[in-house]
Amino acid sequence: MKKLNRRGFITATTAMVLLALQPWTAVAKTPENQLVVGFSMANVLTLDPAGAGGKERVQIITNLYDNLIAIDPADRTALKPELAESWTVAQDGTSIRLNLRPGAAFASGNPVTSEDVVWSFKRVLKLNLAQATNFKIRGYTAQNADENFIAIDPQTVEIRIPQKTDPKIILLTIAMTGPGSILDMKTVLENEKNGDLGSAWLATHAAGSGAFDLQVMTPNEMVVLKRNENYWGAPATMDRVIMRHLPESQSQRLLLGKGDLDIAYSLSAGDLSALEKDKDVKIINEVGNGLYYLAMSVKDKALSDPKVRQAIIKLIDFKAINDAVMKYYGVLHVDPIQIGLGGENNDTPPERDVEGAKLLLKEAGYPDGLQLSLHALSEPPFDNLSVAIQGALSDGGVDVKLITGGGETVYGPMRKREFQLLVGRSGGQVSHPDGDLRSIVHNPDNSDEAQLSGLLSWRVSYRDEELNNKIDKALFMAPEQQKAEYAKIQQIYRDRVPAIQAISQVTDSVAIRGDITGLTISPVWQTRLSTVGKAR
Repeated sequence: MKKLNRRGFITATTAMVLLALQPWTAVAKTPENQLVVGFSMANVLTLDPAGAGGKERVQIITNLYDNLIAIDPADRTALKPELAESWTVAQDGTSIRLNLRPGAAFASGNPVTSEDVVWSFKRVLKLNLAQATNFKIRGYTAQNADENFIAIDPQTVEIRIPQKTDPKIILLTIAMTGPGSILDMKTVLENEKNGDLGSAWLATHAAGSGAFDLQVMTPNEMVVLKRNENYWGAPATMDRVIMRHLPESQSQRLLLGKGDLDIAYSLSAGDLSALEKDKDVKIINEVGNGLYYLAMSVKDKALSDPKVRQAIIKLIDFKAINDAVMKYYGVLHVDPIQIGLGGENNDTPPERDVEGAKLLLKEAGYPDGLQLSLHALSEPPFDNLSVAIQGALSDGGVDVKLITGGGETVYGPMRKREFQLLVGRSGGQVSHPDGDLRSIVHNPDNSDEAQLSGLLSWRVSYRDEELNNKIDKALFMAPEQQKAEYAKIQQIYRDRVPAIQAISQVTDSVAIRGDITGLTISPVWQTRLSTVGKAR
């Protein structure tokens, strides 16, 4: 038999999967042993856990990699064991010791050791991609990693805390998919090229210990996960999970209605509303992780003026936009701290005031209005949200040119600080008020050279030294005092006119076939599919 090369193998595997999809339209039923998911891969640029964030990417990686500890899906502020069966915080709060689960192995069969854990954390910092920021803002650097991530013995890891902080913040950080994902060091280094620590290979491959392993990743087409037979926990219910790139909401709705999909992740409000009438479909809606926001770059001359930013905020009717555009996607929320973390104000949104906005623009030197560009993903709800904001701003004389496209088209210029306005969605912070404030408000170094691209505050060039200090001090206050201080910080941020204006708290709306069982939506995008089955 002729031996297939890697490209030939992938093509053949993809072809087999596509052939399996062909008869579904006729039988209107997905295979009993396979879960078929519709979602958008437009923003899935790599499967390397150290790379850029994004909801859809996290949804894949969570099922391929384990962390030392996990975030409880029932309570986003609580932690539970995963690869570490237990942990102890030092009495002085300067270190955490974690004991690994005996017998855990990667999909390759290699055992999970403390060396893999320590190497995974150090790798994030060495690559210095987006996920490194989650460690860097806690005082970790590539230079001090050796002294702070230590393999005590093959089953014991010690994490030292380089700067004073609440140890739970560190635990929440390593519970995040991305910075806390544990990689099979041996397998990754076998695929290293030119000192990239396996990053190019991991863009379309996996080296984890999760309930699933990666069978196929074809960008902007599909991802196929197969049950990991070496998984340390209960085996996945399904043999495979096929995640199909279906960016068109209507396509997902039609396929779900016919039974060709089991789960649809990326549906428009209109299609979700239509599916609510289908007796064979269920809609799950949960408050999720992140905020939909309008970003205004303070590096831009016009937007550096608080009066211009205030005028833009005054032109937006937050309630109307949420009612018209955000049903199924978000719930009205205008402050940086997310609902459910403690410290959020739940204040009423700013009132729309078109004449007041025009007056502010005139005072700022723009009596005839101004022209700005607005970046947004060309998918729901970003597309409709950007159009709604464009229309609202035009009433005040702000002419907005929309720039839409995929992840790199939209977020690429933002990471380089080369944009004016952008409609985005935050996420990936630790489940603590400090996580939101440290991403959206706190900016330790506003220089271009700092390259803190994981911080929204850095991306919009916003820095307020007083707020930085208040956020640092609040972390060590008693709970009630801390809650009051977080409310005060948010009010100051609002009064000084934010560069990141929250619009909605993310809600996750997922449509599933009525026979799907065992699906629990994670409030931080880390939804595990290993427990999902079919009642047939």
